[in-house]
Amino acid sequence: MSTLPPLHTPELSTGLPRLALDRRVCMAANRWGTRRAVGLFFGAISRLGDGVFWYALMAVLAVVGGPRGLAAAAHMAATGLTALLLYRLLKRWTRRPRPYRVCPGVIAHVPPLDEFSFPSGHTLQAVSFSIVALAWYPQLAPLLLGFTLLVAASRVILGLHYPSDVLAAIAIGSGLGVSSLWLLSLATKLA
Repeated sequence: MSTLPPLHTPELSTGLPRLALDRRVCMAANRWGTRRAVGLFFGAISRLGDGVFWYALMAVLAVVGGPRGLAAAAHMAATGLTALLLYRLLKRWTRRPRPYRVCPGVIAHVPPLDEFSFPSGHTLQAVSFSIVALAWYPQLAPLLLGFTLLVAASRVILGLHYPSDVLAAIAIGSGLGVSSLWLLSLATKLA
């Protein structure tokens, strides 16, 4: 009886049509990132997505928003901590190499924060933070939705993730953000 190779092997990613498309999109986006202005822009977005943007937002909400802002910031922090633990666990479990390590021609335009690709932690955090923040402050939608989309795109353009890593992170981050809101609603009703 033959066993299938793990999902992260380069041989498999060239053999299946969906995974081959994932690789081709990654390579095309990464080539776009070789343009100096594009690379610098998305590198800056990625750095802000490391946490700086989100921590600054939580601090502003806590200071300016009074008790409601403090509650929103605490909710975001709790969701962010859960997201951090979840994506680190998933990365250790899946152990998918980053595209710049296995795809010829893909380069990392910035250094990665960790070794593995699946899922995109930046995207997972951005989506979950945005869902929680928008539940508290819907007027932030233009800023948060735009920034979250740029963070997600940056991960592929910079050669650090495949599109499937980003799409999975969007799904996981959405589930986490919505679950976090549901748990808060449940706790409020029980209190």
